[in-house]
Parts: sequence; C-alpha cells; structure tokens
Amino acid sequence: MHILENTALRVEIADKGAELCSVIDKATLAERIWTADPSVWNRHAPILFPFVGKVTGSKYRIGEREYSMKTQHGFARDLCFACVEATEKHVTQRLTATDETLALYPYEFSLEVTHALDPDEPRQLNIAWQIKNCGSETMYYSIGGHPGFLMPDGVEKEDCFLFFPGHGSLSYFSANKAGFALKDTLHELCLQDGFVRYQEDVPDTWIFSDHSVDEVGIALPDRTPYVTLRCGQFPLLAVWANPKGRFICLEPWFGRTDDEGFSGSLAEKPGIETLAPGEVKAISYAILFHAYGK
Repeated sequence: MHILENTALRVEIADKGAELCSVIDKATLAERIWTADPSVWNRHAPILFPFVGKVTGSKYRIGEREYSMKTQHGFARDLCFACVEATEKHVTQRLTATDETLALYPYEFSLEVTHALDPDEPRQLNIAWQIKNCGSETMYYSIGGHPGFLMPDGVEKEDCFLFFPGHGSLSYFSANKAGFALKDTLHELCLQDGFVRYQEDVPDTWIFSDHSVDEVGIALPDRTPYVTLRCGQFPLLAVWANPKGRFICLEPWFGRTDDEGFSGSLAEKPGIETLAPGEVKAISYAILFHAYGK
C-alpha cells in the first residue's frame, strides 16, 4: 500500500489493481472512498482494462479467432502492478502483458497508472493513465475509472444530489439487468440549475455519451459540494450505485459494455479504442474532495 499525503488529504493506493483504496479528509478524519464491504460491493475504485463492462456470452472475436473474457471490466483490477516510482505526493505503477493476460487478451501492452496530489489544489487528486501498444498489430482496448464515493456519516445517498455544471438537461441511456447497453432507449434528464436529486432520477446505471459531460459532482442534501469529478477528456461518463450501499460511483470511460444482442468482432464493438504498434495514449482525470463539516 502506497501513501500520499499533504495538508488536506491522506491517500492510499494498493499495488493490486493500482486501486485507490482510501482518501482520508484530514479536516474531519472522515473516509471519502467506499470501504469495499464484500456484502455490498467489494471494490473501492477499480481500473477497468482492457474492457469496460461485459462482452456478449463472455466471449469476443478478433477476426475469426474467439477469446474468453468471463469477468466484466477486464482483468487489470485483479492483477498486481509493479511500482515504478513512489514519493509522498505521487505514485506510478505499471502492468504489462504476461502469458496469463495474452491467453485472455492477445496484445502486448503496457499500462502505467499515476496517482498524484495536485501541487496547487491540496484537495485534488489527479489520476493519469498511459497505455502503450508494445506489439506489432493494431491493439483494440477500452479503459475506465470506477471510483466509489462514500457518503458522510448520517447522510444517505438518496438525500443527496448529482450536479452537472452548466447543463439544464442531458440525455442518457442505461443497461439491462444483465449489464448490456440499451443504447436505442434514450432518457431525458431534467436538471434544476444543474442539480438532480439521486432518489428521483438515478437508475441502476446512467451512461452519458458523445463528450456530453466534462464535469460531474455529488452534493450533500443542502446542495453543498462534496465531490467533483473533472473528466473532460472522456467520451463517456457513467453513474452507478448499489442500492444497498451508502456510496455513488462516478465513472469516466473510454469504451463501454456491449450493446444488448451485439454479435460483432472486437473491432466493431461500440466505443472501442485503437492503438497502432508503438503508439501511446495518455489519459487523465481529477477528483476534487470539497471541504465540508467542521
């Protein structure tokens, strides 16, 4: 476990999955990240790679060859990353292809993850990914974040708001019970000054596409800002929560789950990203943990 610390936050990142596991607000000593209660959801903030969501029938095709991917969200979240560099303010971890990953996903890759405390805003954590195609063929991939934000003691998520600055309305699609996208069924989200109460409008999963959301926040019942996710680089943003848990996930995505009934190849998968041999893709987002309480 790697610890980052400044005057405002104490952050813990595990080598397993390069996962953000804890953010302690030093002003209140309160935990801000979901605790991974296994009876509800046993993750904190997993990295989704090389898939976001599910593939139809737990299988996918590259050309005429079929591969198995039985778990949703790929495999990076369950593998140990190597620590490349660690200081009090940042940590960089790397995952590379192995015989185990090549059997599931036939690409030589490198994925570097850096968590860093912002030098100018002590309450902001910056997350950066660097994906490299180390092979000799075009690489197809998806990647996403999945941080779960724990509500303060005594506050239920159903009493909180989501905040989409600058928006009066937004369109989203959701997923069916099996986790596949219902992209042809758009829903209109009506906002009041950018706010919408969780209990009134949030289904199991919202999926916003086409770069429609570059910033999203969670606000407390009195509309005090609690967390802001800055994700302007991402084409997709998802909102998800387990009904049993006192947390909400704000998820920036490149790529997404299969459409319901999808039967195409990986190259035809909606939202799929590509890297040419030797190409590197740099992606980043930021989480601002607003001060609240005493």
